[in-house]
Amino acid sequence: MRLVVLLFALVLPSMSRATPDIVILGEVHDNAQAHLGQAEALKDLRPSAVVFEMLTEAQAARADADRSQISSAWEESGWRDFPIYAPIFEALGKARIIGAAVPRATLRAVYTNGAEAHFGPEATRYGLHEALPEPEKKHRMKLQFEAHCEAMPFEMMEGMVTAQRFRDAAFARAALSALETYGPPVAVIAGNGHARIDWGIPAMIARAAPGVTTHAIGFVEGDTDVPFDEIRIVPTVDRDDPCQSLRTE
Repeated sequence: MRLVVLLFALVLPSMSRATPDIVILGEVHDNAQAHLGQAEALKDLRPSAVVFEMLTEAQAARADADRSQISSAWEESGWRDFPIYAPIFEALGKARIIGAAVPRATLRAVYTNGAEAHFGPEATRYGLHEALPEPEKKHRMKLQFEAHCEAMPFEMMEGMVTAQRFRDAAFARAALSALETYGPPVAVIAGNGHARIDWGIPAMIARAAPGVTTHAIGFVEGDTDVPFDEIRIVPTVDRDDPCQSLRTE
């Protein structure tokens, strides 16, 4: 059963009995309130390490070695809006900074050639050698089609789904590596699409390391059908329609 709470009502309420090994904190990337919620969760969790979707291994290593380099590493990553992410870094405490971003060149190769060849010897451990069941594949392609404003041919979404599976597996691998190196608990900062429990990071971890416990929190802007262990509702951001520029009169 999923737990739905308002953002600041409680902090990790379901973890009071036993803290999971890995906690995945989902987000809406441009929502500052979501990041404040993630920061509060980190303060309560006090993780040994935090894995970031946004930073590569090298960028994170530089930021971890010298915290004054965090903002420049962020800028180098190409992600925008560092000020709204700053509370997350301020809440790290002594947690190590781990990067799990997949280079664009690798994602392009995955899109073209598939995930298994580019993931390495652990591809089978994460199920990347297996084709998705057809209904799931079509559903995920539909979600990608909508996320890309229906501006690309639907058939191209199969490669997008493959790339997403690759990234989910990469984030899961980084979290498991951090768990082995630094001990529990480990936190992961990633988009809500990666935090979903049916096929995102939690599912990848469950397949690769069944004995590892996880808890996924989705910081969302309203009712959602996306499955998480727990949902925190945050105020909606007033934003322009991202698809408007792609529409014709």
